[in-house]
Amino acid sequence: MNQVRVVSMIAIISIIWGYLWVTVKIGLEDFPPFLFSSFRLLIGAAVLVIVLLVKKVRILPEKHEWKPFFILAVLMCIGYYALSTFGMQFVDSGVSSVLVYTMPIIVSVMAHFMLKERLVMNKVIGLLIGAAGLVCIIGTKLFHLSFDLTLVGEAIIVVSAFFWAGANIYTKKVGGAHHKIKMTMWQMLIGSVLLFVISFASEHAAITNLTVSTSSLLALLYNGILGSAVAFVGWNWVLSKIEASIASISLMSVPLLGLFFGWLQLGEEITPNIILGAVLVCIGILLTSIKIQRQTIAKEKNAD
Repeated sequence: MNQVRVVSMIAIISIIWGYLWVTVKIGLEDFPPFLFSSFRLLIGAAVLVIVLLVKKVRILPEKHEWKPFFILAVLMCIGYYALSTFGMQFVDSGVSSVLVYTMPIIVSVMAHFMLKERLVMNKVIGLLIGAAGLVCIIGTKLFHLSFDLTLVGEAIIVVSAFFWAGANIYTKKVGGAHHKIKMTMWQMLIGSVLLFVISFASEHAAITNLTVSTSSLLALLYNGILGSAVAFVGWNWVLSKIEASIASISLMSVPLLGLFFGWLQLGEEITPNIILGAVLVCIGILLTSIKIQRQTIAKEKNAD
């Protein structure tokens, strides 16, 4: 029964995050990236405060919780949310989703050193294939010395994937000691405040002239309520139930959904090198996933 709940939650998160990239791109038509991210996090945190009140959970963190909540806010909200959103100004939504979801590959390496989740041979093969996929997407510009804003945006998005991987590893290490909704709410609230400061310092002119369309507002609400509050509570819950590497790998459908939705709604071009890159990234992830799943099944049989 617990496995069914985990799989169901992963499916819900995958759909939410698969479409998320389209909504971020729509939101950036009116909002500057840091302001959009800060509002998104604030909305998500507000929703979770209501949930905590309904559940009658103590909202204020204990003294020992401030440090991990702040670290998660920096890794997840500044490092991942803000950087990926900033990079998406210059990159199509579908390509952005593929680049960010190199995260499972990064997690596999980090989990080997930090969580003692063994990096076996086919994980290494998966890493190499995933890296080849990344080269297929970004490499055309590097090989032709086309150092434009798109390449800069792609590089920033890849860096944000490293921050997300770090946040996942840290959540796996400390998350079990904290209430999942409370932990998510506080990292969003702290991250929102930090991003407001960054936004007002760097985006003052854009904020002064800000006009918001209905589509951008709806995109912001989607990001705040579904993409942040609902999905990340679910994600933190999934991380508490299964290995970090398995949890990350299970979301391999998201970049494919991101490409599809970007093509369907925004008319984004899907070139052969993007298709090949996305396929290689997913194959690399899948190879690692199959191996880990077999190991997990074998452990369960031995336990029985």
